[in-house]
Amino acid sequence: MRTTPPPLALDHTARLFLALWPAPRVRAALLAYRDAWHWNAQASLVRPEQLHLTLHFIGNVPRHRLNQLKKGLEVPFEPFELNFGHPGLWRHGTAVLQPDARPAGLLQLHGALRQALQRLELPSDTLDFRPHITLARRAAGAVPPAQDPVLRWQVHGYALVESMREPAGQYRLVQRYA
Repeated sequence: MRTTPPPLALDHTARLFLALWPAPRVRAALLAYRDAWHWNAQASLVRPEQLHLTLHFIGNVPRHRLNQLKKGLEVPFEPFELNFGHPGLWRHGTAVLQPDARPAGLLQLHGALRQALQRLELPSDTLDFRPHITLARRAAGAVPPAQDPVLRWQVHGYALVESMREPAGQYRLVQRYA
């Protein structure tokens, strides 16, 4: 008789995602744009050190697999440029900044990482990829600046990131890929 192993304790797992992690100059520009919005009192602004563009959410993975993942998620890609200029307010009041287009380099990186996740027998997002940077949550009624941003991001790498349980809401860079 085959039995299912018990679930791993949360401290034995890491909650992971793959993201484009901005350099300080890009982060400063994102922060300046975020701060130019008119926010409602309930809005929860994303902290400056957490601004990023998620490529794939992975979820909880046993910590003993981290070294395997660090190697297995390294994929070749060509650097590319993202140009942002479209603010949006999504369902449930999520304020975002979207790129003007989805450049081929971004789509190729996203696809290569999906294949790497599949080889590692990890989940990959099945929904249509909607690249964006979340600026705030619970922001229904927020008003973006009258002038759309002109923000250029030269992407030269991506990162494997852990969403920490303690301290809650913190991110830890597990591995950078250039």
